[in-house]
Amino acid sequence: MSNDTLALAQTLITRRSLTPADGGCQDILIERLEKLGFHIEKMRFGEVDNLWARRGNTAPVLCFAGHTDVVPTGPLEQWDSDPFTPAIRDGKLYGRGAADMKSSLAAFITAIEAFVAQHANHQGSIALLITSDEEGIAIDGTVKVVEALKARGELMDYCIVGEPTCTEKLGDTLKNGRRGSLSGNLTIKGIQGHIAYPHLAKNPIHLAAPAIAELAQTEWDQGNEYFPPTTWHISNIHGGTGATNVIPGTLNLLFNFRFSTASTVESLKARVHEILDRHGFDYELEWELSGKPFLTPKGELANAMSSAITQVTTLEPQLSTSGGTSDGRFIADICPQVIEFGPLNATIHKLNEYVAVDDIEQLSKIYQLTLENLLAIKNETAHANSDSFMDKLKKFFSFG
Repeated sequence: MSNDTLALAQTLITRRSLTPADGGCQDILIERLEKLGFHIEKMRFGEVDNLWARRGNTAPVLCFAGHTDVVPTGPLEQWDSDPFTPAIRDGKLYGRGAADMKSSLAAFITAIEAFVAQHANHQGSIALLITSDEEGIAIDGTVKVVEALKARGELMDYCIVGEPTCTEKLGDTLKNGRRGSLSGNLTIKGIQGHIAYPHLAKNPIHLAAPAIAELAQTEWDQGNEYFPPTTWHISNIHGGTGATNVIPGTLNLLFNFRFSTASTVESLKARVHEILDRHGFDYELEWELSGKPFLTPKGELANAMSSAITQVTTLEPQLSTSGGTSDGRFIADICPQVIEFGPLNATIHKLNEYVAVDDIEQLSKIYQLTLENLLAIKNETAHANSDSFMDKLKKFFSFG
């Protein structure tokens, strides 16, 4: 098997694309995509480079989505080798972004190249949506490209996000959805005062405690076939001046919901306000929605990719919605079927990040077979044989 995917992954790793910088990665991809006849559209928003590339003008549209940016390296002296100098040791490719997600980007390209070489007149369209703003605040990346595509009525039918999804072996896990993330910044108002004169003050910590206990014990939903129950957790809490003899005037809490499709943003907000209002204290609450949940039930895309995975690895992948948010949450707004699949996630964002060398080419083959399952013209061989036969008949009768 060719090592072309490995070589491309190594080239991408050498680019210091610390979020939100692209480091020239997208130009490397563009050079290869242009040779395949892709229409290239660079979309820069703020300091973020985005790429929308498409081959074909008809449906169905199969899009590969990913990011070129990587997280900071952490202490360089704690890496066994330079994180931006790809190194192969014991069958593993080391470097920042090796698993998250430059190997997936390389596999996208070589899979498409191999597919187009065999199916130049494939049905539908192949697209790529690549950003350099996934690991950061994600406000000028995929979300902006999706908004632009939606505004001009350009939609997708299938999308494969190359995030690292596997846990033990390549092919063991497909992500067919993600939970939503809803955060709250809650301030409970009291009256500051001397702790020796409590009747002249109002302690917001004491006021909030019963409500916090109720929020923590509330069952928000029971989840469903694909999602665990919604959870609510406090991430930060602060009150007081630092002195031991002062009742604080306010208490501030930061909390977060990780919620499933069994709940809505509106229902969660309403229940929180109902609990707080019932406890009768003065408060302010600011909400921030980082992403809605999305779900792709078993269907064409999941089946096509599962079949490809089994063919390459012999494993039957498990569908999962675990983990944090991804850019799939934005893409789901214009695409009914979004699946995430990539290499093992055991070392992502860690020191000495790596991916198994053998997995890189297998990943490319899985993407290629998925393309064949969805976009190859199933009877093109029959048509070719039929045309050849007809040509022979014409020549025969012409000769006669």
